[in-house]
Amino acid sequence: MKKTVVLGATDNPARYAYKAIHRLREHGHEVVPVGIKNTTVEGLKIITDKTEPVPDVDTVTLYVGPQNQPVWYDYIINLKPKRIIFNPGTENPELEQLAEDNGIEALHHCTLVMLASSTY
Repeated sequence: MKKTVVLGATDNPARYAYKAIHRLREHGHEVVPVGIKNTTVEGLKIITDKTEPVPDVDTVTLYVGPQNQPVWYDYIINLKPKRIIFNPGTENPELEQLAEDNGIEALHHCTLVMLASSTY
């Protein structure tokens, strides 16, 4: 299964990032929650340190708005994911270009829809 970093992870069950973590795990994917809140989600500690390495990342799925993404650029690129999923509301031409310049596929999609339609 695909190791996925959920950027914008939260312990709030009403948020899409929380729902994505739950659904990804339900589908058997390894999830690494990353965010700004020092807490846990689904029993997983949210990584808040932008220098903490995560090996073998397949996908970064974004739940952080474009205005808050620049502080994460280096972290995301250094993870060396195969792809970044720009969920609705996270589209960012600057980060998309940075990703493509580093050989990372940039997708405009919804992680929850991809999981539900077996296209993840």
